[in-house]
Amino acid sequence: NLPALRAGIEAQLARYPHFRSIQVTDRDGELRWLPTTVNVDNHLIRPTLDPAAVAANPDKAVEDYVASLSTLPMDRSQPLWEFHLFDFPTSEATSTAAIRVHHSLGDGMSLLTLLMACTRSAADPTRLPAMPPLPTRTGAIYQRPRPSAGVLAFLAWVWSFVVLAWHTVVDVVGFFATILFLKDPHTLFKRVNHAETQRKRIVHRRLSLDDVKFVKNAMKCTVNDVLIGVTYAALSRYHFRKSGETDTHKEIRVRSMLLVNLRPTTSLHACVDMIKSGKESHVEWGNELGFIILPFFIGMHSDPLDYVRKGKKVVDRKKSSLEVVFTHVAAEVIFKVFGLKAASAIFHRMISHTTISFANMTGPVEQVEFCGHPIVFIAPSGYGPPEVSPPKI
Repeated sequence: NLPALRAGIEAQLARYPHFRSIQVTDRDGELRWLPTTVNVDNHLIRPTLDPAAVAANPDKAVEDYVASLSTLPMDRSQPLWEFHLFDFPTSEATSTAAIRVHHSLGDGMSLLTLLMACTRSAADPTRLPAMPPLPTRTGAIYQRPRPSAGVLAFLAWVWSFVVLAWHTVVDVVGFFATILFLKDPHTLFKRVNHAETQRKRIVHRRLSLDDVKFVKNAMKCTVNDVLIGVTYAALSRYHFRKSGETDTHKEIRVRSMLLVNLRPTTSLHACVDMIKSGKESHVEWGNELGFIILPFFIGMHSDPLDYVRKGKKVVDRKKSSLEVVFTHVAAEVIFKVFGLKAASAIFHRMISHTTISFANMTGPVEQVEFCGHPIVFIAPSGYGPPEVSPPKI
């Protein structure tokens, strides 16, 4: 329903400052936001696809078109967001919208929060969808529980901070080594001679969150641990299948970047509360990220749960470190002292020296609709960095 979609986007999405601004360069050569008039029709794109290709395989037709978008620059004469609409059925939905948003408008967490704030509950379209429950953890991932009574408990508590400091030093050294010289070996997952205009294919797979939680509870770990283990297993099987290697005892150690949202655990609820009360201009939609460099193992295991065990071991080690805080502060300092180009060059060097990036985001917890259209699934993704980028939820 194009008129309903246009009206809904104009009333909801286009009211946010960055979604009605363009980027301009001032006299000092710095980029800044300049408010402009938004013509929503310019942002609703209905591509003309080959009817034969659509009839033969509609899923691949959509995937091919989205891959072609990765080679095309965005029009900087208007706000940097687009809706590409495919009004034909695929295997999963009656129609599809590919929403392309420039990363300068916000990180994945803020953009998904914004999208959720523009949806409505399918059960009651007059209200916003229910928010996810607040996490049980309230402090930082590296926060240590207070010691119980006793000298040994106190010494163990003190020792945990010594370990925290040591792990942080090791991780910071690894961070600088990665920027300067430390590169992952070339594998099937690492691009060579990466170019910004190189075509990048974006695919998605849905899996049952109930199954993930079942494994999580059985293994006494987290959803993140399970997803990292699943990705270990999937890419390992892919590698040995595609490479033709027969030595399944061989293990290739590469590294991945785990992107971490540094906003408070209550930030999602706070943002939605501001939007409900009409204070959306007070919401900060920018990038609030740090990252962790995770060892990543490509190898074959006879017990599938070994992938989860290895993932949990690596993540638990990284939780005992201030690496994520350091990387965020370092990025801020580099940006403010040396400028955008230096910060971009260092970040690009970091991701080009690693192999894979991970992120996750919490989506709606009930069935939702967007401008009157029931949503079957949301598949966030990204392109630009020279990496494989699984998974986003």
